[in-house]
Amino acid sequence: MKLLITGGAGFIGSNLARLAHVAGHEVTVVDKLTYAGNRSSLADLLGQARFSFIQADICDAEAMRRVFAEARPDKVLHLAAESHVDRSIDGPGEFISTNITGTFTLLQAALGYWRTLSGAAKDNFRFLHVSTDEVFGSLGPTDKPFDEATAYDPHSPYSASKAASDHLVRAWHDTYGLPVIVTNCSNNYGPYQFPEKLIPVVILKCLRSEAIPVYGQGENIRDWLYVDDHARALLAAAAQGVPGRTYCIGGDNERRNIDLVRELCALLDEFRPRSDGKHHGSAITFVTDRPGHDLRYAIDARRARTELGWAPQEDFRSGFRKTVRWYLDHPAWTQGILDGSYRLERMGKT
Repeated sequence: MKLLITGGAGFIGSNLARLAHVAGHEVTVVDKLTYAGNRSSLADLLGQARFSFIQADICDAEAMRRVFAEARPDKVLHLAAESHVDRSIDGPGEFISTNITGTFTLLQAALGYWRTLSGAAKDNFRFLHVSTDEVFGSLGPTDKPFDEATAYDPHSPYSASKAASDHLVRAWHDTYGLPVIVTNCSNNYGPYQFPEKLIPVVILKCLRSEAIPVYGQGENIRDWLYVDDHARALLAAAAQGVPGRTYCIGGDNERRNIDLVRELCALLDEFRPRSDGKHHGSAITFVTDRPGHDLRYAIDARRARTELGWAPQEDFRSGFRKTVRWYLDHPAWTQGILDGSYRLERMGKT
């Protein structure tokens, strides 16, 4: 397949691009290279046959038309987005621009391109929109997990912007016939994740012997999905998914934040003990909770399992070990991020 991946220099996008390229697909990555987009996350792909990188903004209509004319994709996998809840609290405008206006602009470019196709090329084209379980709101401790029939109830500027983009994508299918697929995933983790998210923050704080911040009392629960498992699901959805259909993708791996942090600290005790002999968990510090912090997310991925033949390959033990090991083995990548404007500081307080 010829794949166009937006946001392909980001966390999920770069892992997806790598997996797709290894599988033999022709990959074109489009990325604006904002704070979370990083060429170094694609270093092993740059210059390779069947791989192209285009720096462009999905909000730029003319640039997107050129991208489609040049790449002529069979499938679009749309991951370009502002994605951090705390950052959306501090600056929601960028989330509205990229996640809503950018998705609209990309849909228009895709529609124009699709209308030029004919025969099998037109029949097989897909626009896969990658979204989040946060659009569904919050679950109680005993509520059943989110699935494709769950009503939308977003609570943050980030989740509201993603909900809006989901609705736009479905509207372009219902109104114009564009063959779209929507996926909603649970929390991803793994290599190349920008260190504003919980897991890389904990790992890097441990390596620096700094206080490890945990929101509230750490009671919030997330369903953790290893990024390569997510990437495999996206490729399956692009190849086999039914136009107009939604697929929820989760890791079947619910953890309270405090339990997750303690597990990561224990792994760091094993792999990289502190020089002062203390356990890394001794640095856990409870901080003021995020405004509007959803209690629990969980995904029922039965549709993806039955219709796409997909299942996660990593459980919490194997996935977390791989992730910690990757950050320990790639200090240059992490340092390149921290040498910029981000310094692991707390965001989203108000």
